[in-house]
Amino acid sequence: MTGYYPRVARGAHSYPLDESVPESDRLGLGVVGLNEGRTALLAALRTSRVRPVAGCDVSEDALRAVERDLPGIHYTTAYAELLADPAVDIVGIYTPDQLHGPQIVEAFEAGKDVVCTKPVVNSVDHAKAVLEASRRTGRKLLVGQSIRFFESMRRQRAAFERGEVGELEVVETHYTHRMDWYYDGRPWIAEKSDWVYLGMSHPLDLLRWYLGPIDRVSAVGSRSSLARSAGTTSFDVYSVNATTADGRIGRAFGHYGMHELPRARNSIECMLYGSEGTSLAKYHDMHYLHTGADGVEVLEDLLYEYRHFHFNNEVHGMHYGEFANYLQYFAEAIVRGDAYSPGLEEGLETFALMEGVRRSAQAGGAPVEIAPIVAALGIG
Repeated sequence: MTGYYPRVARGAHSYPLDESVPESDRLGLGVVGLNEGRTALLAALRTSRVRPVAGCDVSEDALRAVERDLPGIHYTTAYAELLADPAVDIVGIYTPDQLHGPQIVEAFEAGKDVVCTKPVVNSVDHAKAVLEASRRTGRKLLVGQSIRFFESMRRQRAAFERGEVGELEVVETHYTHRMDWYYDGRPWIAEKSDWVYLGMSHPLDLLRWYLGPIDRVSAVGSRSSLARSAGTTSFDVYSVNATTADGRIGRAFGHYGMHELPRARNSIECMLYGSEGTSLAKYHDMHYLHTGADGVEVLEDLLYEYRHFHFNNEVHGMHYGEFANYLQYFAEAIVRGDAYSPGLEEGLETFALMEGVRRSAQAGGAPVEIAPIVAALGIG
């Protein structure tokens, strides 16, 4: 099954296939939702701890398309059949947001651990149900926050944890991307979701990852021409100011109907301002910029070295590398009993942040405290 990926590619990190763990000892991955989930099944081939064993989608065409790339595993249109498969240890959920909550609960009750793409859930009721099921069954969940597992972001985080920027003072994040293609393939988006859960889940997660729990937010929003033409009910432009209890500041911005100018701005960027230095991580260009020890600006350009592993030499924006990284990370945590992040409660705290942003924007920028939303979910 490893024939899909070329074995030879430039660079030590291009395809770090590790076959030291026997296939029989690897955790079986079953994925529901084979649009984005196709990438997760194929990315599992790049890990040493996970093997693809099953795929599920309501579309027979989607099943057959993935089967051409990945023959020899179990395919079904019935989610219950995937959950009943004893070869499935981890369920990957990549379905429309409004389905996540019930599907997570069903997976937990079937004795499976879960990787669920962000934002985990998009309603308070689903958040409560998922948390209750996790506590009742003892099953684990990793939030598929892919941006944390992109190489430039990983390097920025490692440097931050080494103390290279000093005391963190301000975090600025954005995710800007024209989403006409997204509307075309996902008709449920216009009426059944909100871009605060779709696109803003990336920059808001980055804020919380670095700043910790957010105390309050003030947000404004608007609808782009693209959103209006698609009949979207939510804002697709958001500007967010956030503060922590100790007074540190975060800013997040998202625009999902814009015309892109990638030389000026990458799709996702995370800027850290600290007492000892500044750093910037970019996606898709895979650039990591930071102040050096002598104050000189340093650019680490990782794209040529990591292009194959992360993008499979396809469109920059494919998620093979991030998915492989977080599948390996989660499987190792399960096997070793290690702590991992972002887990379910952290993911739901980020959901509470997104919900606070949504409420603030709907109220024209009125400040919203996040702690009461977190408490209402039953966390703490």
